[in-house]
Amino acid sequence: MNHIAQTDTAIGSRAIDRREFLTLGAAALAGTLTESALADKTDIGGRFVWGAGTSSYQIEGSPTRAGGGASIWDTFCKRPGAIRDGSSGDVACDHINRWREDVALMRDLGLRAYRFSISWPRVLPDGTGRVNAAGLDFYDRLVDALLAAGIEPWVTLFHWDYPETLHKRGGWSNDASPDWFAQYTTTVVKRLSDRVTHWLTFNEPHVFMILGYQIAIHAPGEKLAWKDILRIAHRVLLAHGMSTLAIRASTRRPCEVGYVGALEPAMPATDSAADIEAARKVTFSELQTWVLDPVYLGAYPAAELKSWAEHLPSSFGAQDFQTIHQSLDFFATNIYQAGIVRAGADGEPERIGRPAGAPRTTMEVFDVVPESLYWGPRFCWERYRLPVVITENGMSNNDWVATDGRVHDPQRIDFMRRYLREFVRSRDAGVDIRGYFAWSLLDNFEWAEGYRQRFGLVHSDFATQKRTPKDSFAWYRDVIRANGRSL
Repeated sequence: MNHIAQTDTAIGSRAIDRREFLTLGAAALAGTLTESALADKTDIGGRFVWGAGTSSYQIEGSPTRAGGGASIWDTFCKRPGAIRDGSSGDVACDHINRWREDVALMRDLGLRAYRFSISWPRVLPDGTGRVNAAGLDFYDRLVDALLAAGIEPWVTLFHWDYPETLHKRGGWSNDASPDWFAQYTTTVVKRLSDRVTHWLTFNEPHVFMILGYQIAIHAPGEKLAWKDILRIAHRVLLAHGMSTLAIRASTRRPCEVGYVGALEPAMPATDSAADIEAARKVTFSELQTWVLDPVYLGAYPAAELKSWAEHLPSSFGAQDFQTIHQSLDFFATNIYQAGIVRAGADGEPERIGRPAGAPRTTMEVFDVVPESLYWGPRFCWERYRLPVVITENGMSNNDWVATDGRVHDPQRIDFMRRYLREFVRSRDAGVDIRGYFAWSLLDNFEWAEGYRQRFGLVHSDFATQKRTPKDSFAWYRDVIRANGRSL
């Protein structure tokens, strides 16, 4: 499925491209190539962070447990037919009670970092005002346990579980929503920033806007006009900027701040300059760039500004972008797949469909496209010039506990190996790569899919809450120990 022939030669167990083969081959003939020199080509470096991720509503159980308030997902799950298997996140992985066991699994895995999210309504039951001490205490204990296990906490402040009380007040459609989010940010940062030094404001803004507010397949299940979606987007961007300012103002230790986009890059059909430029143009188009450029470049993308002019309110002003465009420390993105693009006869990009029978995960909207972890980081590095961290990458698979008591998932191992090789290849093309977070640590509540999809490195028996590390867990542990050399 590779679009550019690049791995038809191998040294040892590692496939390399022709130019690298010629360079290494000459060194070998001269007697200067050592085994350690080969290993150095795949060692990612000391600054690289190996992690795994989860989100609050997907693993913890409802925030209404232990004194929190309801989220929009608590409400949405009660809507008939909203969740494919009729389930909810009321219990999920019961992480709210089983976090000690889960931290022990992370320690066994050898994680250097764990990305998790805070449940806004667990901390602030009404979204503002009164603090639920039990909710903050839970995250306080979790952070302490992670640090005791040698694992760095990476905290996401919003991963889709918006407080139901604030939703009833208009939610992201209310002009006060950025202030609400900044107040929540301040509450969390004041409590945890003596130990937490990595913060992520939002997870995948354009995804929760489209799925939740335009096509109604995610919470809160609304179908708004495009002009209303763009207004929500602007308030979310303001909320990100105000949250970043709140983090910088409230932190008790020097910290790094990021913002997680969802990128489905395009990749070129060939290695021609025209196809590469066509792929770059498609990658940075539509709503995914609409919520990236203001954060990193301080302005909306020109093409969309022109196309969507009739939908934009006149209130968008320069002072808003001064708030939105805050200095960030890295470019964080979730990447699962890519489309294929070529330059058409008129010079405009043309999308090419995937071949019949192309590899596909059990999450049917996700194909297996390893090159997405080369082209996505490369294009983003070239556009935004910030170190790249992959905050989600993984696959859903048909996993079950076999008769030997183990969970065999060779497809996931192959998937991760292929994707990580492409990510390392982006480094060799000049991209400053800083981290990779596997999605996800545990099989969990997969939003509208319920419990039908299994993304975890650890198998969850949702009836008994038994955790069983999969074969991919052991494989990823070896990759972390070898700092990528085993790839």
